[in-house]
Amino acid sequence: MYKKLVLFILLFCLLLLTSCNVQKKYEVIYNDTEPGLSKETINENKKSKIYTIALVPKVEEIPYFVAVKEGAMEAGEDLKVKVIFKGPSSPDPKQQAEVIRDLIDQHVDVIAVSANDPVELGSVLQDAQEKGIKVLTWDSDTDPKQREFFINMIDPEIMGRHLMDLLAMEMQEQGEYAILTGSPNAANLNEWTAWLQLHQREYYPKMKLVKIEYTNEDIHKAYNVTKKVLKNYPNLEGMIGLSTVTPPAIAQALKDLGNTERIAFVGTSTPNLMRDYLKEGSAQTITLWSPQKLGYLTVTMAKSLLDGEWPYHGKSIRKIGNIEYDGDMVIMGQPIDFTKENVDQYDF
Repeated sequence: MYKKLVLFILLFCLLLLTSCNVQKKYEVIYNDTEPGLSKETINENKKSKIYTIALVPKVEEIPYFVAVKEGAMEAGEDLKVKVIFKGPSSPDPKQQAEVIRDLIDQHVDVIAVSANDPVELGSVLQDAQEKGIKVLTWDSDTDPKQREFFINMIDPEIMGRHLMDLLAMEMQEQGEYAILTGSPNAANLNEWTAWLQLHQREYYPKMKLVKIEYTNEDIHKAYNVTKKVLKNYPNLEGMIGLSTVTPPAIAQALKDLGNTERIAFVGTSTPNLMRDYLKEGSAQTITLWSPQKLGYLTVTMAKSLLDGEWPYHGKSIRKIGNIEYDGDMVIMGQPIDFTKENVDQYDF
């Protein structure tokens, strides 16, 4: 009887232990299969967040960047994101760095900058990245290590070669010419200038570049520099003006000095700034793109990045069209030429 009792107790304990093990095993299986938030749900939650996207222009109040702001704000309304458009009062990289620091303190989600000086902005952009802020560049690039990708309005080779073709046509492919550009540290302007010179050497050997001058995005300085160049190079036959504020100053100086018929002049600016000069013949052709579209595209690309979507070649963007993507550079499209015949079709 005693042996049977002991055997019964041992069997009971064994069954109890087995039951515990089954319960533990069941709990493990249950925990592993308990559904949490799926990747799709997480992505949807990200997309429903109201992002803050900050665009930092080289300088805030010139017409070109005012037009960029219009496009950026339109994109903000369409995409339901908050857009901050804030830049320095002059094209000073130190001022621009201070603007970026202020945006870092506001904990924005993206800082997209048109860089005045890649070197000067290096440390502050790195600081933004270290704090988890996405960094993009647009219009003018910086060091690739300090941003995700660059949003370029146009392929720099196409732009440089196109401008040289325009000037060569006006100069009958011969004679002396000068280039007046903006900041010596502006990456986009420097690339265009390099392609301009290469194209001239390759295809227009009878043309000669005599001077490159920098205006620092200052219309008054550009006016005075134009007069100095005309005085120092009496055989000059052509000029190219880069940056949107330089061409109006060149055109006005040519007009004031009575050189509009002698000097061929092309450049990059907005139709509103150059309309009268084109119609009266102080400038022959002005080339640009839609700055509103550039602002719209920049905000769109910033939101897509926050949503986990990377750009790709041929991607269709609402109100923009298909973009190009080359390595780490988004390219918006082709240049638009403004002449006296078509300038009234544009308003920016």
